[in-house]
Amino acid sequence: MNRDASIENSVAQHYARSDLERAILDGLTASGKDIEHLTASDLSLVDEFHTGGGEATAELGVEAGFKPGMHILDIGCGIGGSSRYFAEAHGCHVTGIDLTADYVRTAEALAKRVGLADRVAYRQASAMALPFEPATFDGAYMMHVGMNIEDKPALFAGIRRVLKAGAIFAIFDVMRTGDGALSFPVHWAATPEMSFVDSAETYRRALDAAGFELRKERNRFEYAREVFRQAKARAVTGGGPPPLGTHLLMKADVPQKLANVIDAIEKGLIAPVELICSAR
Repeated sequence: MNRDASIENSVAQHYARSDLERAILDGLTASGKDIEHLTASDLSLVDEFHTGGGEATAELGVEAGFKPGMHILDIGCGIGGSSRYFAEAHGCHVTGIDLTADYVRTAEALAKRVGLADRVAYRQASAMALPFEPATFDGAYMMHVGMNIEDKPALFAGIRRVLKAGAIFAIFDVMRTGDGALSFPVHWAATPEMSFVDSAETYRRALDAAGFELRKERNRFEYAREVFRQAKARAVTGGGPPPLGTHLLMKADVPQKLANVIDAIEKGLIAPVELICSAR
C-alpha cells in the first residue's frame, strides 16, 4: 500500500484551521442566524466543500439510492455537511472519517448544534487505513477526496473491505479530462506534490480490481463550468466575500484558487465526475 505519511500530514495541514468552529459561528451570526437554534440548512453555505455544494450532494444521494436505516461511510467527511444531509434527508446513519483533526472537531460540534449527533459520528483517520471491521457498512461515498490520494487501487481495496456485498459506493471527484499542467494553488492542494488528479479510466480500472462493478458514470463538466462562472460573477459584484461560505475552509489565496480551477475547467483539463458502483 502506497501510504505516504508526509503527504498525508501536508494534506491535513492544508485544510487545518484551529479556529474553524468559531469562524463559522461568527459567520452565521453575521448572516442573521441564531447560533443557539440552528438547523442543518443554516449551514448549507459553508459545510459542503465540493463543486455544486448541497445541490451536488442531493443529486449524488439520488443516484446512489441511499435508503433509511443504512449505515453509510463518509470518506473525507470534512466538516460533515454531506453526512448531516444524508442523515436528515435519507434517514441514514453516517460515520465520517477525515485526516484533519480541526474538521472532525468542527463536524462533531455542528452535528450537536443541529440535533443530529445521534445519527452521525466522526473520527480522525486515514482513508488508506480505515479503522473498521470487514463488511461494516451498507454503503459509502467520497466527494472531492481522491485528488489528494495517489494510490487509488489501495484506496478502493480498503473501502471494499469495509463494505458489505452489494453495497453502493458513490464517488464525486475532480478527474483528469485533458492533457496539460494544472496551475497551483487550487482548493485541494497548495502545490503539485499534494495533488493526484486521475482520469475516470484510472478510477474504473482500480475500482474493478478492488471488487466493484460500475453502474453509472456522469461527467459534470457543464454543471461545474456554470457553478464556477456564477461564483466568479458573485465575487466580482459582491464587493468582498460574504460572512459565510466555503472561503472559510479555503483560508488563504481564495481568488487565486478559484481562478486556477476555473481556468483548468475551461481548458478541458479537469471536470467533476460521478461514479456509482456496487461491491461484488
